Formats: sequence, structure tokens, C-alpha cells
Amino acid sequence: MIKSTFNDIKIEAIATAVSTKWTPVEEFISEADEKNVAKFKKNTGVEGRYDAGYKQTTSDFCYAAAKKAMEHKGVKPEEIGLLVFVSQTPDYKIPATACVLHNRLGLSDDCMAFDANQGCSGFVYGLNIACGIMESSNIKTALMLCGDVSGKGHRRSIGEGRTDPDDNEAKLFGDAGVAVLLRKTESAPQLDMAMRTDGKGFKAIINPYGHSRHIHGMAASHMDGVEVFNFAIEKPPILIKELMADIGTEATDYDCLILHQANKFIMKQVARRSGFTSKQNLVSIDKFGNTSSASIATALTKYYGDENEGTIKAMMCGFGIGLSWGAVSAEIEKKDVLPLIQTDEYYDDGYEDIEPEILA
Repeated sequence: MIKSTFNDIKIEAIATAVSTKWTPVEEFISEADEKNVAKFKKNTGVEGRYDAGYKQTTSDFCYAAAKKAMEHKGVKPEEIGLLVFVSQTPDYKIPATACVLHNRLGLSDDCMAFDANQGCSGFVYGLNIACGIMESSNIKTALMLCGDVSGKGHRRSIGEGRTDPDDNEAKLFGDAGVAVLLRKTESAPQLDMAMRTDGKGFKAIINPYGHSRHIHGMAASHMDGVEVFNFAIEKPPILIKELMADIGTEATDYDCLILHQANKFIMKQVARRSGFTSKQNLVSIDKFGNTSSASIATALTKYYGDENEGTIKAMMCGFGIGLSWGAVSAEIEKKDVLPLIQTDEYYDDGYEDIEPEILA
């Protein structure tokens, strides 16, 4: 495994932002699909999810989260020396969405800003990238922003508030953005991270069309459910146990296990195989759906966003598209996990939407 340890970088704040629209599963399917919905809820654990507005993007949620995190710690824009934006749903093909966020947040020229294309393991990968750059530079304060509007991409409207009843992925995915504020400090608790990649499985979750290799074709994602399931229940638990063995901890040393919210059954299997109890396994997929790289933070927000006393020792693990997976062992103060942010705001970049019939 690729292992990183950081002793002087602290997670100063974690903020999660979503829209104001929460949609129960029952509201976006046909009444004739009632039995399938009951089965879907039982298997996945999804009761509903937050839907991005028509013009809202991942960066809109990350912007709101970043503003709140900076306000929480009294951090000024000119103090931020690094902004990493981790997402598979950027605002544009070019330029990097990180540069757009750099402008919106009013950051100084003395700041690195770039995108990383990563999905369900993006929270862990993003932390490792940001901490690694901070460790090897004079950067003292950084923002790691991540999330996706995957739900928005999967929804195919068949009427107000509805989707294709045969599209289970449209029912599964929600939209969210996350900000993690990082700062160098001598009093930081140890951060341990481990990650792996298996590129042989790159076709397990893929959208092959509409980009450079296959310009023409319907831009739709394909997922090999069996391969993804087998990967998810086998490889992440091994990495979690190897990381704990390396740093001398056991499952009982942790207050919680926070997994990528893939679906309820997968999460139960990963927790059990990693040695964690069901009580330790935090679940947010019920209210947020699968929010890709934002899903670890949604669980932290759900359980600790309204608490102000104490510290949690957490094992966090993201896994999915790539195939890629990573784990983080960290201590986080409850007061630094902020309450859920809800916003309908979006950035007006001055460009007009081009209707499909005009493009045709």
C-alpha cells in the first residue's frame, strides 16, 4: 500500500453543502413502481436525496462550504495557499474549476489551484494530495474541496419531479459539495493515510463517450455491478486492516467507521470484514444518497454537525471508480464538523445556455 503520515497538519474544519430540495424516493418514481421502490430502499438504504437546482453545480456547493469553513476559523482569503478541487462533474471542460473557485473566494495570486478527476475515493485522495503538497512547501493553510452532482447527471426527466423508473442509478445518487480546511500546526494529531489503485478495473464504472477517445455517442455511464460489488467488499477491508496494523491500532480504538456511502449492504459487509461493529458504522446514504467523493463528509455532518464537545477518532475509507480506494485514520474535533449548509444559489458566469435544438 502507499502510506502517508502527517504530524503537523490538522483538519481545521469540515463543511458539507447541499440544495434546499430534498426528494423522497417515492416522489420521483411512478406509483406503479411501488414494489420495486420498497425493494430498492431495503437493498440500498436510500430514503431520498438532495437534488441540485437546474443551474447548480458541484462548485456552487463547494463554494458555500468553503466560505463557511473559513468563517468558522476566521481564515482570510489571502491565507489560503492551496485549493484542490476533486470531482468528476466540473463546471467546464476547460479551465479547471479550481481556478473559478479561486476567483469566487477572492484568494491571492500566491496560491496553487488545480482539479483532480476522482470519484468515490476522492475525499481520501484529495486529503493526501493536499497534505503532501503542504508538507513539502511553505503553504500553511489549504482547502480541499470535493463532491459531485452525479444525481443531476443521472436524472432523465419524465415529468415534474420524476425520473425514468427503470434507472436505479437516478434513485441512488445525490448531489453535494464538501470543504475541508487544513492548517499546519505543531499540535496536530497524527494523520495516517493509505491508498491503492487497480487500473485493470477501469471499465467497471465508465462513461466512454462524449470525450477525446470517442467523441460521438450517448454520454451515459455504465457500471458492472458484479465486479464493483466484489471489489467493494473484498479490497477496502484489507486496506483498512493493513493500515491499522501498520499504525498499531484496532477497530475498538475508533469511535466510528465512515465509509463511502455506496449502498447499505456493501457498507455492512465492509464494516464486518474490517472488524467494526454496526454501531460504529455511520450511515448517511438514507438522507443523502450516494454523493460520490462527498459521502464521507455527509456522514460526519449528519452525526456530528450539531455537536460541539469532544473529539472523535475516525477511520474513513473511500472506494470506487478507477478502480481506486483509500483509507484515513484521523482525530477530528466535533466543533469543527459544521452543521449542514443548504443553498439554492449558483454562480452566474455571464454565459447564456444554448438550447439543444440550436446545437442540432
